[in-house]
Amino acid sequence: MTTMLTSDLPLPKIGRGKVRDIYAVGDDRLLLVTTDRISAFDVVMNETIPFKGAVLTQLSAWWFRQLEGVVPHHMISADIDAIIAAVPQLRDHRAQLSGRTMLCQRTKVFPIECVVRGYLSGSAWKEYSASGTLAGEALPQGLLESQKLEPAVFSPATKAETGHDENITITRMGEIIGEEDAYTLESMSRAVYSAGEVIAREQGIIIADTKFEFGRDASGRIILIDEVMTPDSSRFWASDVYQPGRPQPSFDKQPLRDYLDGERRAGRWNGEAPPPPLPAEVVEATSLRYRDAYRRLTGLDLKIA
Repeated sequence: MTTMLTSDLPLPKIGRGKVRDIYAVGDDRLLLVTTDRISAFDVVMNETIPFKGAVLTQLSAWWFRQLEGVVPHHMISADIDAIIAAVPQLRDHRAQLSGRTMLCQRTKVFPIECVVRGYLSGSAWKEYSASGTLAGEALPQGLLESQKLEPAVFSPATKAETGHDENITITRMGEIIGEEDAYTLESMSRAVYSAGEVIAREQGIIIADTKFEFGRDASGRIILIDEVMTPDSSRFWASDVYQPGRPQPSFDKQPLRDYLDGERRAGRWNGEAPPPPLPAEVVEATSLRYRDAYRRLTGLDLKIA
């Protein structure tokens, strides 16, 4: 599979995130093209990670299918033949887009990252260990790092175009988007996480935390959008080696983070753009992590054509 750093399609490009290029398909649909770009510590690397875009697209598509009947979502198709039939302008770009492209309903996106934390880890653990809180709200005393949170904690954040998202309280979320919509987004987030957590655990994977995005479609419905429970939006742990009280090995970009941490400690990188060049072994190890997460969760081999 040819890696992709950026795309150039005969459609109006309306957005470019750290990973995805977004194109308009008429007034009511979007084409999401997931590149092989990768970021860490809010810096986009110069190298691509083979198969990463395909993993994110196909894993999200797999989850959308699993979630039928749980919440409505924006996916129309992730099948390249169906997409080209719907958007004939893409016919000459089939090889480039196969496996990494999703045709979706267009929505008005809520400016909120809906984070559900089932376990106390990452930035949540840092805040809790310092102050006993999460997003400024108190948690029970005496919790361990990586301990299961019962019930799971809903922890919204404001979406940042660059830099870090900012954790906010549910009260603040209600002030931004309205209390009724805030309640709906929390309820839908919990429903998706609960369903996903059960499915993943059956495959030996713990979804420690994850983030969702939602939008309102043309009919006024609130629907699940963007990516769903992927290594980029979630923290995956292997259930057979899980042990609270310490950090857990993750199925994500940890090889990349470890390398960059080493470069910072050695004084060869200041943590800002431009990033240092990535050795081939770091690129390959990161690619293997993504593919392993896909295979473990779905039980399928990645389809790349």
